[in-house]
Amino acid sequence: MTVPPLPGHVVEDAVRRALAEDSAGAGDITSLATISADAEGRYEIRARKAGVICGLQPAREALRQCDPDISFEARVDDGAIVEAGQAVARIAGRVRPVLTAERIALNFLGRMSGVATLTAAYAQRIAGTGAVVTHTRKTTPGLRAFEIQAVRAGGGAAHRFSLSDAVLIKDNHVAAAGGVGEAVRRAKAYAGHMTRVATEIDSLSQLEDALEAGADSILLDNFSLDELRAAVAQTRGRATLEASGGVTFDTIRAIAETGVDVISVGALTHSAPNFDLGLDAL
Repeated sequence: MTVPPLPGHVVEDAVRRALAEDSAGAGDITSLATISADAEGRYEIRARKAGVICGLQPAREALRQCDPDISFEARVDDGAIVEAGQAVARIAGRVRPVLTAERIALNFLGRMSGVATLTAAYAQRIAGTGAVVTHTRKTTPGLRAFEIQAVRAGGGAAHRFSLSDAVLIKDNHVAAAGGVGEAVRRAKAYAGHMTRVATEIDSLSQLEDALEAGADSILLDNFSLDELRAAVAQTRGRATLEASGGVTFDTIRAIAETGVDVISVGALTHSAPNFDLGLDAL
């Protein structure tokens, strides 16, 4: 799978902040105390388990910011499936800056590969149903771009990146506007024809109001399987239907088989386990 790179300035800024956090004060005093300034070494970053790799771009950037002369050779691409023990990248250069960058490079790789690996498992779970799995905005503050890139590397679909990407009317908007239909009509009038309008509903009784008001997408919040099937039958393709709320690895296949178009899973980003990688000297 081809994974488009993140904007350079986004990666540079995030890595700079991470390195500053890790090397605050006197810097890497262990490497300064134990390793001569001209010592050089060769290393490999290896996967400790099987999974999907993502995060090579910030890993490379961490090493570059510590020493532009460090050589970083990716052995796989973002989105690649690797086996335990497989080399992900080869590194050569001065030892001090390599070891200063090590933890930050592995943190980005571990976090993003963990999200990609979990997403791939969910995507495979619903293969052949016609539904797609997507992320939510339940991301780590400051790292949303990285985590969403990782979802895509794992085969997940795109959702909203930010509040400005699309109108998504939630229960509190509905309550303040006086009903689903009224909220959708206001949103359609405000946003214009170029912006998609989605609304969340929490009961079948709200579905027809949302459809009649012209919602482009309808989020079915915590619906049972029977309710999801009924919503699909009632909608008859008039809007994109998204199932959301409490979706787990064990339940997602049955949800997909109801005929919904999209299944959003917050766990892809808020609960993905870290992917274990290590830096080994050659």
